[in-house]
Amino acid sequence: MPLDLPALRRFLSAVHPYDALDPEALDRLLPEFRQERVPAGAQVYTLGAPLEGLYLILEGQIEVRDENGVAISLLGPRNSFGERGLLRDGKAATAASALEDSLLLILPPAAFDTLIAEEPAARRFFDRSRAPRSSKTDLATSRVETLMTRNPLTCAPDTPVREAARLMAGRHVSSICVTEGGTLHGIATLRDISGKVVSEALPYDTPISQIMSADPMTLPPSALGSDVLHMMLERRIGHVPVTEGGRLTGMVTQTDLTRFQAVSSAGLVAEVAAAETPQAMAQATARIPQLLVQLVAGGNRHEVVTRLITDVADTVTRRLLALAEDKLGPPPAPYLWLACGSQGRQEQTGVSDQDNCLFLDDSVSDQDLPYFHELAKFVSDGLHACGYVYCPGDMMATNPRWCQPMRVWRQYFHGWITKPSPEAQMLASVMFDLRPIGGTTALFEDLQRDTLGDAARNSIFTAHMIANSLKHTPPLGLLRGFATIRSGEHKNQLDLKHNGVVPVVDMGRVYALQGKLTQVNTRGRLEAAQAAGVLSQRGGQDLLAAYDHISETRLEHQARRVREGDAPDNFVAPAVLSDFERSHLRDAFVVVKSMQSALGHGRGAPG
Repeated sequence: MPLDLPALRRFLSAVHPYDALDPEALDRLLPEFRQERVPAGAQVYTLGAPLEGLYLILEGQIEVRDENGVAISLLGPRNSFGERGLLRDGKAATAASALEDSLLLILPPAAFDTLIAEEPAARRFFDRSRAPRSSKTDLATSRVETLMTRNPLTCAPDTPVREAARLMAGRHVSSICVTEGGTLHGIATLRDISGKVVSEALPYDTPISQIMSADPMTLPPSALGSDVLHMMLERRIGHVPVTEGGRLTGMVTQTDLTRFQAVSSAGLVAEVAAAETPQAMAQATARIPQLLVQLVAGGNRHEVVTRLITDVADTVTRRLLALAEDKLGPPPAPYLWLACGSQGRQEQTGVSDQDNCLFLDDSVSDQDLPYFHELAKFVSDGLHACGYVYCPGDMMATNPRWCQPMRVWRQYFHGWITKPSPEAQMLASVMFDLRPIGGTTALFEDLQRDTLGDAARNSIFTAHMIANSLKHTPPLGLLRGFATIRSGEHKNQLDLKHNGVVPVVDMGRVYALQGKLTQVNTRGRLEAAQAAGVLSQRGGQDLLAAYDHISETRLEHQARRVREGDAPDNFVAPAVLSDFERSHLRDAFVVVKSMQSALGHGRGAPG
């Protein structure tokens, strides 16, 4: 039977966010609710229909289905629904029906708008958009485009050294970029002039192109300020040109960074870059869990935290490659070390194993292979010593299968695409996340472009990849809210990696495949897919917000484990989360499940 006002007040006082309202605010809100009986089998609302308000279940069960008719939620007493549509355009984003006789509370749209406008607790609870994690401006979070000097000093390749030095003196700068038609060819510094011209008594009319550093390391305007610092520390350089599409757009120098205080990740990078042994590197990487705690506590966004942590792993890998070459001698043929998995996507957290492979130039001979097997063992053992444990699936360059000439790698990708067996789907999923770390990057560029094109054109392969991307599902239980692990060490816990982050990672990979997008980072893939029209603006916004929330919940859990003296992991018990956290996490899982449904129905899947 319907509740009277005192009973309604007692009910709302035990439901978040109404339990956070002061008594007067709650009393003002009570008369706004109306109660409605919905018989079993009746529709509450249909997809796209104007919403009568926010729904709150007093009794019964309500089933929510997405636009493809797939059940995404079964809600019981104390659950709200309909807020997503109300916060957009007032129209239902799903369909809802009663599975049994139900009694609902309905808060009209105008009253709902007033509630979230006047009550911060309600606004935080119902607004699922991502709030800024940090308002501070520091090196870690600033984009390079905000740090760089625009319109840096340039000259043509045939400019005499004397003229280049005069130009630098006139602008009071210590470097000059050598360009032709806007394209960067090299960079020369005052140190180059003193070390290569003055000390060697070269003529002052020597062309600048003869002393410049050709094809210098560059960064895009979208890079982070920490990327600049890490590059400077690792490469021992003081100038980083900024390019976009091969064209020079700016310059960042050490002077530009003096107003910023280097984050602790920069100290780890510098320590690793100077290390002479894997054991010395391990002393630095042992502090990564504490770095995670500091970054999360500082309010940094999850993509910033994982990027900074991955930067350390990249530096460790490159330093190990250098030490391996010192030990074994110069490589007998060009090679490229690539990372896949979380390192490849620049998404490492406090828990990471190693996934890597070696591309060898086709000039390599059978007699050369032992060198690269030794190099792979040295680097992989070093990574293990530094906490990046051996891959349980042996997806490492130490496995001869993943240490091959380019002609073999092309055969691999061609075979996976033309004959998409379950193993091929798994391997393609891993290898589509490849990112060059050290060596000759040109070995990868053509393969990446050609493979994306071939894969996108093969509808059967794309359908199999879509089906493969739907194997990991969010941990949604229809009756109890979450589907927790049923037995074993992590019984009654959620796996925030395989059932939280991985489903979005898998979808991002498919969107990149469909759009032939070269981005490897998951958030970058989703943003690029939106921009390319592969992913709708509304769907992309929802999925990004869901991914952000799941990822940040995962990092906060790992940081909490470290603070408590435990090793970070990916398993969280719903009981340790507040009602607010559980509600938002469940909503994020619902969005992911809805997007999986849309992906599966939009492209089909093999039977």
